[in-house]
Amino acid sequence: MTAHEYLSQVYVLDRKIKYDLRELENLREMSCSISSPNLGERVSGGSSQEAPFVKALERIWEKEDKINEEIKRLEALKEEIIGEINKVVDDDERFILLYRYVQKMKWSDIGLELCLSEKTVRRKNKTALGKFIVPT
Repeated sequence: MTAHEYLSQVYVLDRKIKYDLRELENLREMSCSISSPNLGERVSGGSSQEAPFVKALERIWEKEDKINEEIKRLEALKEEIIGEINKVVDDDERFILLYRYVQKMKWSDIGLELCLSEKTVRRKNKTALGKFIVPT
């Protein structure tokens, strides 16, 4: 795993959580909608005793549990990555890595924060990634 791949894990997991939150919102919307009555003839003898919305609620609860687990993993991953980034000796390089990979800031915003040009920020990021030691 490269330094960039290791540090980008925060971004990837954060994006997955955002996707799952959108999916959860869709499930909640669907659970509130009124379903049309089934006017067709029943063929099977077994009928479910559960209300139709119960299955939707179970899917919502499962998705919420999954999201909560992902959030816990994200927090632990951020802690680990911050610990590794804090081992970087050069202050600018360390802050560039923190701003970019933990706080997901844009290059231009990092430059403004550190009073550096965007080109310098990108160059220092490349240097920092080259020095960064990925834990095994």
